[in-house]
Amino acid sequence: MSEESKNRLPEDKPLVIDGKVYSSRLLVGTGKYRDLTETGHAIETSCAEIVTVAVRRSNIGQNPDEPNLLDVISPDRYTILPNTAGCYSAKEAVRTCKLARELLDGHNLVKLEVLGDEKTLYPNMTETLIAAEELIKDGFKVMVYCTDDPLLAKRLEEMGCIAIMPLGAPIGSGLGIQNRYNIRLIVENAKVPVLVDAGVGTASDATIAMELGCDGVLMNTAIALAQDPIRMARAMRLAIEAGRDSYLAGRMPKKLYASASSPLDGMFF
Repeated sequence: MSEESKNRLPEDKPLVIDGKVYSSRLLVGTGKYRDLTETGHAIETSCAEIVTVAVRRSNIGQNPDEPNLLDVISPDRYTILPNTAGCYSAKEAVRTCKLARELLDGHNLVKLEVLGDEKTLYPNMTETLIAAEELIKDGFKVMVYCTDDPLLAKRLEEMGCIAIMPLGAPIGSGLGIQNRYNIRLIVENAKVPVLVDAGVGTASDATIAMELGCDGVLMNTAIALAQDPIRMARAMRLAIEAGRDSYLAGRMPKKLYASASSPLDGMFF
C-alpha cells in the first residue's frame, strides 16, 4: 500500500438503503418505552428516519381493537422496518416477514433476525442463512442481523442482503462494541451498508461504531431504558454525527511516546 493511499481520507458516501438516501445514520426501535407517547417523542427527538418494529410484539394493524403503533410513527414520515424479533427458526422468520408485507401493503424492506436461545439472544446463523435465501428469492429486501464474523457477513452480502447488521454485543446488554477488530474487517470488506445492531449502551458506544467506519447504528434499549429517554435520544443523534465526522476527518496516528502540542522551533528559553 502506498503512503498516499494510507493517508487518503475516507469517502463521504451517503447512506443509501433500498435505493433511498437517508440523512440520519441513526436507526431506532420502538420497544420498552413506557407508552406510545414517549415512543413518539423519543423517535422524533432522535431525528431517525428508519424505525424498526417487532411484528410479533407490536400492533401495526393486526389487532384493530388495540392502539396502533403506526399512529405515532406514521409510514408517511418514517421508513418502517419490520423485524423478526422473537423468531427462533427460519420458518418463523419467513412467516413473520410475509405477515408484515401483508399488513404494510406490499412493503418488502425487512430486518431479519433469527435467534439461537432466549438467554443470549445470539443470532442462529445457520437458520439466518436459510431464511435470508428464501426471503431474497421471494422479493424481500433483507437487512440482516448477524454475528461479527467477517466471512459470514460477506456470504450474506453475496447472497443478496442489502445491509449487514453485526451485533456489537448481545441485544439489550449495553456492553458497547466488544470486538472492534471484526467490525472493522466487516466494514472494509463490505460493498453494502454496515450498521452495528445491538449492544450500544451509551453515546460513546455509538460514536465508536461510527469511528470504525460503520454506515449507521440501530438501537432501542439504550434509549428506551435510559432514565430520560428523550434526552438520551438527542445524545445518540449527536454521538452518531460526531462519530461520523471523526471518521471522515481521519484521526491522528497513535504514538508510543509523548509529542509536544506546541512546536519547539524558535523557543527563546
